[in-house]
Amino acid sequence: MFKIASYETFQDGQIIFEEGSNGDWIYVVEEGEVEISKKIGGQRIVIETLKENDIFGEIAYIDKTPRSATATAKGTAVVGIIDRDFFDAEFNKISADFQRVLKTVAFRLRTTTQKSVTAQNGKGD
Repeated sequence: MFKIASYETFQDGQIIFEEGSNGDWIYVVEEGEVEISKKIGGQRIVIETLKENDIFGEIAYIDKTPRSATATAKGTAVVGIIDRDFFDAEFNKISADFQRVLKTVAFRLRTTTQKSVTAQNGKGD
């Protein structure tokens, strides 16, 4: 599976990363749960609750833009940080055309999530 560079333990409610921060790392939930949320109109909207073996933080890594959501520990959570050199090497093995496809998918997922959360909060277009 993934080569893990390090493990970090977060307590309930502790923020792993915040929406808008730089996306330098990809994580995997080793134990516990992690909530992915967005702030819309000052209100925190939970997008998804991740469980063991789920990965997160991949969109910002792939499309090299700020984090689109906040990741918060739900209970005690242990997360593995995927080794950046390992992932870079794996990603760079993919052709430039396929890298472009993945970046496009990441961008579309980011914008679709934003539109969905905005509509769910009653602030849609």
